Amino acid sequence: MEALIFDSHAHYDDEAFDADRDGLLLSLHQKGVCGILNAATNLSTCKTSRALAAKYPFVWAAAGIHPHDAEEAPDDYLDALNGFLKDQRVVAVGEIGLDYHYDFSPREAQLRVFEEQLQLASDLSMPIILHDREAHGDTLALLRKYRPKGVVHCFSGSVEMAQEVVRLGMYVGLGGAVTFKNARHPLEVAAGIPLDRLLTETDAPYMAPVPFRGKRCDSSHIAYSAAKIAEVRGVPVQEILRAGQENAMRLFDISL
Repeated sequence: MEALIFDSHAHYDDEAFDADRDGLLLSLHQKGVCGILNAATNLSTCKTSRALAAKYPFVWAAAGIHPHDAEEAPDDYLDALNGFLKDQRVVAVGEIGLDYHYDFSPREAQLRVFEEQLQLASDLSMPIILHDREAHGDTLALLRKYRPKGVVHCFSGSVEMAQEVVRLGMYVGLGGAVTFKNARHPLEVAAGIPLDRLLTETDAPYMAPVPFRGKRCDSSHIAYSAAKIAEVRGVPVQEILRAGQENAMRLFDISL
């Protein structure tokens, strides 16, 4: 099998992989996986993500503070992130953004930390990996202000929002949600966005596609979400996988 799957968003440092992490990662190439971007959520996972990228040549890392962790970010977190982002295996600022569904951090803290990291990404000319859940208005306002490179991961907005994201020069990340029952918006987005703006992803160990819903997800499961995207676009699945690979390499400036 030609390895075409690039997982642009995973969390292999999650405790769900503690029992078999090394064996699983080493098996993925045989299942068609060519590359993985492991996203951080706080300073601790910046460290573990960087360690994974140092250990495996097909893994790259992102460093950032997730909105859930915004309130707990120490005063000097930007200096710490700056240190991580100097590593050549750390290729993006992320996972950053806003989450108004859970509101685990106060919105004021989320907005402040998100904007500070957008400025950091701008200063370093690095792409971002963006988390946006039920915060579309504030997210778009800040994207228009900073015009970052990057991807809206696990895209959950409307087709109109996807079009705006693409106009701003960003990419759209789609994964297991396209296979879910009643997945109207993700499928409309999958059918309509330009192919050169699509990234394939999992959010492993979360967001497993049908038929694995409720189970641990891994990067090989992209084959199922890519098949659904290919179906709604009327193209071969290899075309979706190849686009996801090429787009990730271009956005994150990496070579396989």
